[in-house]
Amino acid sequence: MPDKFAATWVSHSSIKDYLACPRAYFLKNIYKDPKTGHKIQIISPALSLGQVVHQVLEELSVKTLEDRFKNSLVARFEQLWPGVSGKKGGFRSDSQELKFKERGRMMLQKVMKNPGPLKQLAVKIKEELPFYWISQADEIILCGKIDWLEYLSATNSVRIIDFKTSLREEQSDSLQLPIYLLLVTNTQHRQVSGLSYWYLEWADEPQVQPMPDLDESKRQILEVAKKIKLAKKLDHFNCPAGENGCPFCQPFKKILRGEAELVGQGGFGRDIYILPGAEGAMMESEVL
Repeated sequence: MPDKFAATWVSHSSIKDYLACPRAYFLKNIYKDPKTGHKIQIISPALSLGQVVHQVLEELSVKTLEDRFKNSLVARFEQLWPGVSGKKGGFRSDSQELKFKERGRMMLQKVMKNPGPLKQLAVKIKEELPFYWISQADEIILCGKIDWLEYLSATNSVRIIDFKTSLREEQSDSLQLPIYLLLVTNTQHRQVSGLSYWYLEWADEPQVQPMPDLDESKRQILEVAKKIKLAKKLDHFNCPAGENGCPFCQPFKKILRGEAELVGQGGFGRDIYILPGAEGAMMESEVL
């Protein structure tokens, strides 16, 4: 088996970054600040909200059915919120933070009122970051975290549920569910019998999505992954819009030019930045 540390690792977020703009992919996933040796990340209110709500819900999967809703989800949300409060969460004012915090409370209140599959049996993949060799010959690994796997005892199968904290619906050509289908199929032994998005802000239950074709999903993802591997080999990460950049890479270029504010360190030792004024407001559409 090839060396996994020398392999090209891809995920839904990295593939999405590359398809949007190879330069943005480089600056977000490969580049390290020569002064600190750290990768860089832009934080936004929407991203912070998604992080906290996801953590509250994901913690339920390791609890027994009887204990999942013994304590208030909103209370747990309040405990976690200080970790993203203020500038370290991308908030520029108390009123802006309060607005996003209230959105999170309302999402979790909705879940407590209509828990649906969260009160049913769930499967937890053992690895903290599930991964598998999507192609040993090409030395490519596919990885990613799954929000929720509902266990369906009647068929001994699982249903993938992805939590959404954004107001916008996922695009129909998104590779997210095909990637999750491949991951779950290859990192645990039960068949996948369904996939859903749960739009927590406006839906009381998960929205069922079409089942992707497994072989076609693998073909699509491998095609992009091979392009990423070649780009790394050639060190070729050009923005399709040219030297001036596009909306995906321009925010990271602002960091390189010293136009963003460093507000702390995040996961895996990344340097966390917020963008000034209007540029920062544009990042509020980012979803987890």
